[in-house]
Amino acid sequence: MNQVTLNDTQAIAIGAGVLGTGGGGSTYLNRLRLENEIRKQGRNAQVIQADDVPDDALVCAVGGMGAPTVSNEKLQAGNEIETAVRALEAHLRRKIYAIVIGEIGGGNALGPMVAALQLGLPVVDGDGMGRAFPELDMDTFMIYGVAPAPFALADSHGNVTIFTRIGSAKQAEEFARSLTIEMGGSAALVMPVMTGAELKGTIIRNTVSLAKRIGETVLDCRARSSDPAETVAALCNGKVLFTGKIIDVERLTVQGFARGKLKISAFNPFQPPPIAVGIPPPVRRGDRGGIARGGLEIDFQNENLIARSNGAVLCTVPDLLTLVTLDEGEPIGTESLRYGLRVAVLAMPAPKELKTPEALEVVGPRAFGYDLEFQPMAGDLL
Repeated sequence: MNQVTLNDTQAIAIGAGVLGTGGGGSTYLNRLRLENEIRKQGRNAQVIQADDVPDDALVCAVGGMGAPTVSNEKLQAGNEIETAVRALEAHLRRKIYAIVIGEIGGGNALGPMVAALQLGLPVVDGDGMGRAFPELDMDTFMIYGVAPAPFALADSHGNVTIFTRIGSAKQAEEFARSLTIEMGGSAALVMPVMTGAELKGTIIRNTVSLAKRIGETVLDCRARSSDPAETVAALCNGKVLFTGKIIDVERLTVQGFARGKLKISAFNPFQPPPIAVGIPPPVRRGDRGGIARGGLEIDFQNENLIARSNGAVLCTVPDLLTLVTLDEGEPIGTESLRYGLRVAVLAMPAPKELKTPEALEVVGPRAFGYDLEFQPMAGDLL
C-alpha cells in the first residue's frame, strides 16, 4: 500500500486492534482523529517502504505512552506528537524524513498517521513491535542496538521534555514512565530517532499492510455472516484458543499501566449456556494439545500476556493473545473488558524478530516477572 485513505481507516483500526493484544489505546478515538485530519488536510496519509528511506536520513518512531484507561478519558490537544517531533528537530537542527509507528497495536497505529499528516511527512510501512507492548524499551529498534536518546515527551498542555542522554533503554522507560504519570498518565513519545540504515536493519516490515488485511478480512466476514475469529486466526498463522463469556475482571491503573486478570467461562456459542445444576461445561481444545476445560484465565499489563486453563499455560508473550467479540470479530482492549462479553480468544505467533534470544530477554515471559520458558507457537505472524 502507498497511502491511507478515508476508506482504509476502519479496516486499519480493526486490524491494529487485533494486533494490539488488548493494548495500544483506543482505535475508535484515533480513527476519528485520523479521518478528521485527512479531511482537514485534504490529502491522504502517504505510506512508504523502509527501503525508500535514504541511509543517512533521520526518521523517528512515535506513539502514545501511558495507561489506556487514562488515554480513553483524558482530553487531548491532538497535536502532542507533532509538538514533540518539532522540538526534537529544533534540538538536533535536522529535519525528520519520515514517521515510524512505534507499535502497530491499537490506537498507536493510527496516532502516528495523524502526526505525519500534520507534519507533512510519510509513514513507513512497519513498526518496532509487530503488536503492542507496555514498555517503551520493548521494541526491535532498541533491542537490536538503536540508541534510546535523544527522545522527547509532550503532554496535552504543550509541555515538552527532551532527554539528551540516557544510560539505557530500560532507564529511559523508568524515567519516561515517571514523567508520563506527572503529565497526567498519558503523553506523546518520540523515540527512538534513527538513520535510514538503522531503520532497515531493525524494523518489522509491512505491519501497516498486515493491519489493513486483517481488518478487511473481518469486514468481509461480517458482510458474509461468516466466523471472523477463525478466519483472522488462520490469516495470522494462529488459532482460536477459546470461546466463552467473561465472568470476572480485576483491573487497576498502577504506575502508569492497566494491570489485571480476567476469567472466561466456556459455553457453546450455538446454544444457550446450560442452567441446570450438574451439567458439565463444554470442552474446547487449547493450543499445543492443552485442554481448556470450563474456563480460561488471562493476565494483562496493558496487553494480554499469559493464558492459562486449570493451571496449564496455553500461550505466553511475545506470542499474541487477542480477545474479539464473537458476533463481529471486534477487538477488545483491556480497558473495555467487562462482565458478560462473549468473546473468542485468538492465539497468534509473534514475528520472528521477537523470538531471538536477545529479544526474549526483553519481551519474553521472564521480562514480565513470570518464571516460565517461552514455548513458541509454530510459524511466524508475517
